[in-house]
Amino acid sequence: MTAVLTGTAAAVPPPPPNPSDAEISASRAEADAKAARVGELTGRLTQAESRLQELLDDVSYKRELANKARVDLETAISEAEAARRDATNARVEADAASAAVEKSRLELDEFAAASYAQGTTVGSFSAYIGAKSPEDLLARAQMLEAVSASSLNRLDQVTRDQGTAANLDSAARAALKNAETKQAAADEAKKVAEQAQQVAVEAHSSQAAATAELQSNKDAVERELASARGAANGLEAQRQQYDQWTEAKRREDEENARRAAAAAAQVAQAAPRPQAPRPVASAPAPSGNRVQTVINRALAQRGVIYAWGGGNHYGPTYGVRDGGVADAHGDWRKIGFDCSGLMMYSFAAVGVYLPHYSGYQYNSGRKVPLAQMAPGDMIFWGPGGGTHVALYLGGGMMVEAPHSGAVVRISPVRYGGIMPYVTRML
Repeated sequence: MTAVLTGTAAAVPPPPPNPSDAEISASRAEADAKAARVGELTGRLTQAESRLQELLDDVSYKRELANKARVDLETAISEAEAARRDATNARVEADAASAAVEKSRLELDEFAAASYAQGTTVGSFSAYIGAKSPEDLLARAQMLEAVSASSLNRLDQVTRDQGTAANLDSAARAALKNAETKQAAADEAKKVAEQAQQVAVEAHSSQAAATAELQSNKDAVERELASARGAANGLEAQRQQYDQWTEAKRREDEENARRAAAAAAQVAQAAPRPQAPRPVASAPAPSGNRVQTVINRALAQRGVIYAWGGGNHYGPTYGVRDGGVADAHGDWRKIGFDCSGLMMYSFAAVGVYLPHYSGYQYNSGRKVPLAQMAPGDMIFWGPGGGTHVALYLGGGMMVEAPHSGAVVRISPVRYGGIMPYVTRML
């Protein structure tokens, strides 16, 4: 009883710092300003990233147009070479016919000289001299007529042959001129496509730099926000600690007063000690068929590097230069696939040989509404399917060769910019 009456409460330590309301308010206002700045930069960054994606799609579209121009130029060159061969052959035929005509003319000249050596009127009888009977004379006359007719017929035939060969030569030259015109147009289209691609690449690079700068600014302001919030939280923590100290001091004073009153009154009952707050329990922490053959061949290429212009019916190949993004990633030194090259290789497994341009691949098979797509269908993006192509696997997933710097992979189907139809080859 005596011990209870005469004991004292545990001493409260010295008071902690007590920041003023103005200091706390200013610190919180600074943190709020930083948070608002982060919000603003986040909005701008979202717009910049959206624009960057648009430009990346444009680069992909321009790349595929360059692919198309490359394919068209190769076709035009082949046609021009065939036309040159035809023109050469026709020229040889025409020259041979001309030589035959000249030979026949010489033979006719010799015949005429032998028949009319004595002049037009008298010479016509030179063939009859020496005839021994009327029958012999008639035979010689018939022979002279036959020789003349045969020679003339031969000349007519050779002349006709020469005309035919000349017509062939003329047609072949016209075809050659047309093929060379197509080749020149295809070459010009290739240059235009490559220039357009370069412009798109430069725009994308510029936007990428601006986006990176925005991201850097946002990161810096976020660090400042964290620091400002830390300072504000620190001041608030100090205020909380001071309030806790004040409460403890009040309780200490009350306890001392109670003890004093109890001692003075000689009360045997000791005052109950304050109980520590009970901790609150935390909540618990929360094919055997052709389609399958195509899909399996595509899936077997997972992890193969992307190479723009790479891939054909037989497998991955070296990429080609594009003067921009692909060159920056060294695609021309890599052996891999681009999006349309992967489709070429996959469908070649079942004897379907696609061209190396997604726009042509879009029109290579039967169109099926996007809502009805099935495994093995090709999915396309961009105008005319000319931006990108992937192979649908089912379950909302696809396999694709996405872009420079990436590898062949499985991805969820992306619906932004997607074409309303898929292409079904099987």
